[in-house]
Amino acid sequence: MIRALIVDDEALAREALREILQDDASFEVVKECKNGKEAVQAIQKEKLDVVFLDVRMPLLDGFEVIEQVGVDKMPLTIFVTAYDSFAIKAFEAQALDYVLKPFDEERFRKTIERIKRQLSRDSAEGVTRKTESAAPEGLEDKLRAVLDAYKPGYLDRLPVRTSGRVVFLQMAEIRWIESAGNYVQIFTGEEPVIMRETLSNLEQRLDPNRFIRIHRSTIVNVEHVKELRPWYTGEYIVIMNGGKELTLARRYRHLLKRLLNEPVEEASGE
Repeated sequence: MIRALIVDDEALAREALREILQDDASFEVVKECKNGKEAVQAIQKEKLDVVFLDVRMPLLDGFEVIEQVGVDKMPLTIFVTAYDSFAIKAFEAQALDYVLKPFDEERFRKTIERIKRQLSRDSAEGVTRKTESAAPEGLEDKLRAVLDAYKPGYLDRLPVRTSGRVVFLQMAEIRWIESAGNYVQIFTGEEPVIMRETLSNLEQRLDPNRFIRIHRSTIVNVEHVKELRPWYTGEYIVIMNGGKELTLARRYRHLLKRLLNEPVEEASGE
């Protein structure tokens, strides 16, 4: 049995996690905690394989829990949170996965399979994750461990904080995305939704079969592309559903094969 601890200050969130885990005969939910202080006590007392840990909680947050217990003494850690801004910090703390709330069951099943693979790998190698994280050979090894752990799937939907609330955009609704310095403008209609994120960072989390970069400042959803028109300089005009015209720069012409399903010679420069 995989012994699990659920830590979240929201009762509904704990219930959702518990129900999914109880559907899998491999898991036993040993305890549930509603704040960070309870979590520290449970981790130190119980023999656990994995902890599902919220970030924002009373008394101690998720990172303070890890600090008090010690990274080398933590079970496998899965952060489950509504905040996407702590992902890098989470993986620096040796988290195995980072799940954004609200999550769907399919996404969480992937996390469960990742847990099983990691525990199986540790067992086969005859070492525990605690030993691995307690004695890294150096900074390069630490970074490699973080990168190996951080293999998220592509976004199913995009959480955007705006006006004191979080709006969840369905990926199919997004028509195109434009860069605006350290922000991006996400177009689902006439008025964009503004998100604090760089275009390059966001691009890494988008399904490349659906979203294509056509310019250093523009990504389009291919499902919303209506027409392509050649332009004089070797560029193309990309016409979106609704009539918006965007430029496909020469340096991104090789990506046209995803739209045309045929090879296109890559041109250098813009």
